[in-house]
Amino acid sequence: MSDNVSSGSESPTRAFTVETDATATYWRKGPQDTLPPPDMMGPYMRNHPVPVEAVDGRKAWIIGSGIAGLAAAFYMIRDGRMKGEDITIFDTMDIAGGSLDGAGNAEEGYIVRGGREMNWNYDNFWDLFQDVPALELPAGFSVLDEYRQVNDNDPNYSKSRLMHQQGKIRDFATLGLSKSHQWELIRLLLRRKEDLDDITIEAYFSESFFETNFWYLWRSMFAFENWQSLLEMKLYMHRFLDAIDGMADMSTLVFPKYNQYDSFVVPLTRLLQDKGVKIQFNTRVHDVDLQIRGDEKTVTGLRTMVDGQETTIPVHPSDLVFALTGSMTEGTAYGDMDTVPVLERGLHEPGEESDWTLWRNLARKSPVFGRPDKFYGDVKGSMWESATLTCRPSPFVDKLKELSVNDPYSGKTVTGGVITFTDSNWVLSFTCNRQPHFPTQPDDVLVIWVYALLMDKEGNYVKKPMPACTGREILAELCYHLGIVEQLDAIALNTKVRLALMPYITAQFMPRAAGDRPHVVPEGCTNLGLLGQFVETSNDIIFTMESSVRTARIAVYTLLKLPKQVPDISPTQYDIRTIFKAARAINNGEPFPGERLLHRLLDKTYFSHILPTLPKKEEADGDDFGNDLSGLFGKGSEALHKVTDWLEKFRANLGWK
Repeated sequence: MSDNVSSGSESPTRAFTVETDATATYWRKGPQDTLPPPDMMGPYMRNHPVPVEAVDGRKAWIIGSGIAGLAAAFYMIRDGRMKGEDITIFDTMDIAGGSLDGAGNAEEGYIVRGGREMNWNYDNFWDLFQDVPALELPAGFSVLDEYRQVNDNDPNYSKSRLMHQQGKIRDFATLGLSKSHQWELIRLLLRRKEDLDDITIEAYFSESFFETNFWYLWRSMFAFENWQSLLEMKLYMHRFLDAIDGMADMSTLVFPKYNQYDSFVVPLTRLLQDKGVKIQFNTRVHDVDLQIRGDEKTVTGLRTMVDGQETTIPVHPSDLVFALTGSMTEGTAYGDMDTVPVLERGLHEPGEESDWTLWRNLARKSPVFGRPDKFYGDVKGSMWESATLTCRPSPFVDKLKELSVNDPYSGKTVTGGVITFTDSNWVLSFTCNRQPHFPTQPDDVLVIWVYALLMDKEGNYVKKPMPACTGREILAELCYHLGIVEQLDAIALNTKVRLALMPYITAQFMPRAAGDRPHVVPEGCTNLGLLGQFVETSNDIIFTMESSVRTARIAVYTLLKLPKQVPDISPTQYDIRTIFKAARAINNGEPFPGERLLHRLLDKTYFSHILPTLPKKEEADGDDFGNDLSGLFGKGSEALHKVTDWLEKFRANLGWK
């Protein structure tokens, strides 16, 4: 029997495994398998479950108003049938959204600390936003409808993805992987997750791998550092295997019309507040009172600082608590055109005033809550800096037009994602998304986002590490790599720069082992669920809005005992078409070993479409097929003759010529 459903009664209240795992066992259909495979549920999971336990009179307390906390409130209302007025969200800031931010104006300068690339198969994220009313479209349309309207009519791609030599576009037509590099990636895909605890990326790959197009594209797109988790890189490869053939030109991505605060946080908070959900700002929950009886752990109180005053909020055992563990953007230090950001967090300890305090205090109570120090304990390994440029017409905008897919003022795709300078000591990148990036942005203003990965290297032009630079100096370094530094004065006159130095922005990628991250609902917890980027799920990655929503959904369904499952990640990684096209992409766009043999075998069958099209020059060239076989079996080998004879007999039996 499949482990999707527990054995026992066939009643509607039978126990469900909320967090599914497609890798746990072989799935087959039988009388007891009433649910589809864990990763192939689709719209079938749009059902409204009948609650097993009553929700009337129960309260829910959510710590953190980022996308995970907001999603938890949404799922308690939609699927748990809780009343909005019974849900309270706490946040240390004075605005909702957590890391999904976007603020400022044209006069003082806009600021966006970071952004998230997105793709089509964020199944939980789109499940949520197909039920959230649109930001701008009329009543009856959703955020998903709005998103599709933008992206279906304005394809995303980049024509300048990699640059070098002060303004020259570097050839990024292929991933630039040698055969040995390709085998390194294939072996990584085959490795078991359990065998990769605490192994770094640089400990696995050869030194030459880090100079390939693939690594520049990968690290700048996902913000991986060489010293970070090999396990997380592997999980990313599986998660985005279907997108690897569009990674070089960014055609695999979809972007919102505006920044992610206005695109997602604003409509979702509007919906929740209309339902009665309360959001209480300037409130730091730093600890919980936890009653431990045997293996059971029940929250009985929240210890908070509200506007500087210590307060304890009582929690009934039937109430629910959802807490964010850790924070990517906690402790952000800010700077501007003439000011350097000053980091207030320690390199190894964040201090009692940080948003890590709650998780640290939980971890002191029981090992089931993980080891937060593995993630916050090395700021030099997890930090990078971003800069947001507010630009009026200047030589910089003129250069941007040369590198863009469409005119930056057209409202359509501009750079199509980050442009990365491969010879930058900082590994500097910049991007211009669709404009306006803010709904009230003036017509003559562009908002540009800049970031770099290496914080300990001197710039190529400005002989300082990025964190020691003012906004003006970072602008100068950018202009140098664009080949327009001699026009810096004219550019600076029409540009405002705001800086964000984030000590924990890639803390979630730090090397880790089993048990370092707690499960969404840790063992024995009766009314506590953990959310965000520092919790363990079966197969999903982190550092995405999808993973935040997934953790919220798992927590809500588990604690409310809802008979409904959260689908595993999309099964595209197992699709033979995905595997074939990924193999072609990794092989620099050339037919992979054995591909021509497959074409010869399948070319006149119903299944011919599963293979990438051969290059036109090969369509009528039999030598390439022979050379492919020779490469596989060796010239003149007995195996080569046997395979050739077998193939010709096979084709003859089917009546092919």
